[in-house]
Amino acid sequence: MQTKTTIQIGGMHCASCVVKIEGALKKVLGVSDASVNLATKQASITYDREKSNEKQFLEAVHSVGYDASFHKDGGSDKDLQKKEIASIRKKLIVGIVLSGVILIGSFPSLFYFVPSFLVNNFVLFILATPVQFYVGLEFYRGFWRALRHFSANMDTLIAIGTSAAYFYSVFITFFSFLAPAELTTVYYDTAAVIITLILLGRYFEVLAKRHTSDAITKLIGLQAKTAFVIKGSKILEVPVEQVKVGNVLLVKPGAKIPVDGTIIFGSSHVDESAVTGESLPSYKKRGDTVIGATINKEASFRFRATKVGGDTLLSQIVRLVEEAQGGKAPIQRFADKVASIFVPVVIGISILTLFIWFIFGPEPRLLFSLLTFVSVLIIACPCALGLATPTAVMVGTGKGAEQGILIKGGAALETASKVDTVIFDKTGTLTKGEPSVTDVFSFSSYSENDILRLAGSLEVESEHPLAQAIVQAAKSKRLSFSPISKFRAVTGKGVEAYYRNKRVLLGTSSYLLEEGVDISTVPSPIKELEESGKTVVLLSLGKSLLGIIAIADTLKDEAKSVVLELQKMGREVIMITGDNKRTASAIAKILGIGRVLSEVLPQDKTKEVKRLQSEGKIVAMVGDGINDSPALAQADVGIALGSGTDIAIETGDIVLIHNDLYNVVRSLDLSSYTLRKIKQNLFFAFFYNSLGIPIAAGVLYPFFGFLLSPIIAAVAMAASSLSVVGNSLLMKLYRAKTYK
Repeated sequence: MQTKTTIQIGGMHCASCVVKIEGALKKVLGVSDASVNLATKQASITYDREKSNEKQFLEAVHSVGYDASFHKDGGSDKDLQKKEIASIRKKLIVGIVLSGVILIGSFPSLFYFVPSFLVNNFVLFILATPVQFYVGLEFYRGFWRALRHFSANMDTLIAIGTSAAYFYSVFITFFSFLAPAELTTVYYDTAAVIITLILLGRYFEVLAKRHTSDAITKLIGLQAKTAFVIKGSKILEVPVEQVKVGNVLLVKPGAKIPVDGTIIFGSSHVDESAVTGESLPSYKKRGDTVIGATINKEASFRFRATKVGGDTLLSQIVRLVEEAQGGKAPIQRFADKVASIFVPVVIGISILTLFIWFIFGPEPRLLFSLLTFVSVLIIACPCALGLATPTAVMVGTGKGAEQGILIKGGAALETASKVDTVIFDKTGTLTKGEPSVTDVFSFSSYSENDILRLAGSLEVESEHPLAQAIVQAAKSKRLSFSPISKFRAVTGKGVEAYYRNKRVLLGTSSYLLEEGVDISTVPSPIKELEESGKTVVLLSLGKSLLGIIAIADTLKDEAKSVVLELQKMGREVIMITGDNKRTASAIAKILGIGRVLSEVLPQDKTKEVKRLQSEGKIVAMVGDGINDSPALAQADVGIALGSGTDIAIETGDIVLIHNDLYNVVRSLDLSSYTLRKIKQNLFFAFFYNSLGIPIAAGVLYPFFGFLLSPIIAAVAMAASSLSVVGNSLLMKLYRAKTYK
């Protein structure tokens, strides 16, 4: 059985680390997919429980030189982040202080007063050594881990580059008598400042990445801490973790609803905006469902807990957003391929640079070639490649969650941005899903009430919206239902049963024709009703037609506007429905939809989606996630409107918690915006490395006499990662379009 798990990764700093860890995890027997996220430092693994287990995943990660542990909740992740920030900050303070003093001792002429003891190579050695091996400890640890497994990563570049400058300086400090005078300059300042600058960049990077996951922090913060449980005549305040399914709870005005449940006494307006994105409070009464973490605005009420702990809607949303933020967009694959060979190639270029300048460079050639060697190693930044996609995906999915739009990862984001065709299921999606009977006609001795009574008797047990409309119409007239037998539903066509030993059919005209019922005498009202957009069902007894019932489902207020907005975006809009062509065409005309797929049975919706895909279209299917779940799964992007139902959350690639059709437009717009940011990030990462590495290698020196300092290379390297993360964080300024 396929299942998913997440583990925490330690010691990972660049895109080449990601590729290495993914490769190790995919080699574990039973693993079908493994995705490692550099921004969250987590690995999401899909595997067969019968063939592998989580312990094997930890061992696989350890085998390639990285730390791994079981993933905990978002709060624990935040604690780990705080510890990491505190650790880096402590080392950074040491690095800044010592590097500053080393710079003063290395360039005394630039400062007003410099103690004479500082202008001494042995003093500089004493100051630089803690920076090299304490402040830069993580770089050496990463280098050693990679070396043990015959691989290389960003830590390899930093460790080799700074070590070259440091150990050359150590040699000159203790054995200067062995070197000619022109080669006795030390570079402690270069090694110390590079390590401090890169650590500073990493510090800012961690701070910035922490903000990319703000959405999860906010969601977790919505959870109530305590609940009032009613036990007999007592009301006990308990931690929300102690609430069990079946407990009756009291919610006071202004309080958060602690868990999901059903109201059993009282009524109130509930603010669900934080969870569903719906700005207006919803009126809740006895029998209605309430969602944990939403706010009771008015009166006290009692409800029975139906979902607690990890089963609540909020917990499901947090879990889904975490998985989404750990997902990888397909566009990242190319960057991963580059990253897998990036570090070895850079090391090769740096060695080549060292030899070329040692042979052809200006005097002193050894120092010149050494500086270019260090600059190439330091300026190369695989980290920017690794952060380009995940940081944008994290912020993009977070922005969606704030609006009640749950996008399941980078793949869904990328595909949604390319969608050119949007199919809407009609009932419950374009319509309110609350049909009502508008007309009843009798073509026999049966009265209209008799027609409604018999039809209601057939449909009383059905959950179908049209069936419920007939039942409600019969109940509103206080009609009593007749006993029937041998009931059978015929999917997409109607129902049959026996009444007084005679066969009764209720359904579409084509269904009754198939069953041999004579409907040739049906007068023109059917045509008129269908042309006005109403659904007409026919009732027969034996082979005789008794009458017809017309049912109308009101279109959602925003449906026409949403169709227009999608068409403005260049997307073709198609409506799919089981209604006959005449009724479907009438509704499509009102909405401005040009293409209609009518008389489509639920099981055939998938075939229609496949047919459109065979035409080369990238299809988004919008439905309620219940009777159209196969079509949602078949579509390139399934968009489920479910008002937070479990089945919608399981079914859709994009889940709209609130039944607002405008969120279909917003989700596609947000996806396009996020993909633009990813492309910007990747362009910058590739452009930076393509430009920076040749300049660091000294390609401009023969023409302009310009040589990049290793310290400037370190600044550029740190800035490249920060630029990618910063560009992703700009997405926080994104504001979804509002519609009237």
